[in-house]
Amino acid sequence: MPSGIVLLDKPEGLSSNGALQRVRRLLKAGKAGHAGSLDPLATGMLPICLDEATKIAGEILSSRKRYRFTIGLGVRTATGDREGEILERSAVPELPPARIEAVLGEFRGPALQIPPMYSALKREGRPLYELARSGVVVERQARPIEIFELRLLAHRGECLELETHCSKGTYVRTLAEDIARKLGTCGHVTVLRRLCVEPFDQEPMQTLESLVHACERGEMPSILPADWPLMHLPAVRLEAGQAERIRHGQPVTPTGETGRKGKVRLYGAGGGFFGIGEADGCGTVRPKRLFKSEDSE
Repeated sequence: MPSGIVLLDKPEGLSSNGALQRVRRLLKAGKAGHAGSLDPLATGMLPICLDEATKIAGEILSSRKRYRFTIGLGVRTATGDREGEILERSAVPELPPARIEAVLGEFRGPALQIPPMYSALKREGRPLYELARSGVVVERQARPIEIFELRLLAHRGECLELETHCSKGTYVRTLAEDIARKLGTCGHVTVLRRLCVEPFDQEPMQTLESLVHACERGEMPSILPADWPLMHLPAVRLEAGQAERIRHGQPVTPTGETGRKGKVRLYGAGGGFFGIGEADGCGTVRPKRLFKSEDSE
C-alpha cells in the first residue's frame, strides 16, 4: 500500500483514534496519523495520513475547516454536547430571524476563544478531558480563532441548524454555547458534521464500509498522493546527485532557483515526490522533512 491520504467519513460513536486504527489495520499501514480530531459524537471528514504521508500531517492541521451543526437551545451540558450531564436549563426567548442574524454577525471575524475542559489539549502532560472527568477545572488561556462564515440554515422550535467556515483551533461546542448565551439562553451541540478540511474541498470521502468492500474485492482504495495537499507550495525538481546530497542533509542549488523563499515540494529526477524543503531566497534549498520510501531517482 503506497503512502498517501485517505479522506474518511468518520461515523458517529467512534473516536478519531479508533477510526484511524481501523483504517491502518485494514490497509496494512505501518503507521498512520489523522489531521484534526473529531469528537465521537461528530461525523464527517477525517484526513488519515498513511506511512510516510504522516510527515505532512502538520501541513493539513493548520487548514481551515467547514462544519454543519445543530444547537439545542435551553439546555447546557458538561461536555457542550448531547452526551454530557445536564448542568443547566433555561427558558428560550422568542427568536425572530433578525435577532438571530444580529447575534451571528457578532461572531464573524477574528476572536478569542477559551477552549473547553472537555478537549484533548494538555496540562502538564494530561489531556484536559481527563481532568474534567475527575471533576477538576483549570484555567485555560483564550486562543485566537477566526470565523470566516457563519450562517443560519434552519430554525425549528428550540433548535438552530448552522454552518460555519472557521480557522484551525475553533471549538464548535464552545461556539454553540456562546451563541446560545448571546441569544439569552443556554445551549449545546446535538449534531455535528465536518463537511471538509481545506484543501480537500471537493474530494469525495470514503466510509469504513467502502474501504472494507474495496479490500475484499482486491481493489486499491482511493488514496490521495502525499503531495496532494501541498500543491500551494512551489515544486523543485532535483537532479539525481542533488537528491542524494539533500537526503544526507546537505543544501543544494537547483537549476532555476533564484529569489524564491519558503517551503517547497521536492521531486527527484524520476518525478517521485520525496518531501519538503526550505528555499532561502538566494537559490539554495535545504531539507526540511524528507520521505524515506519514495523514489527520488
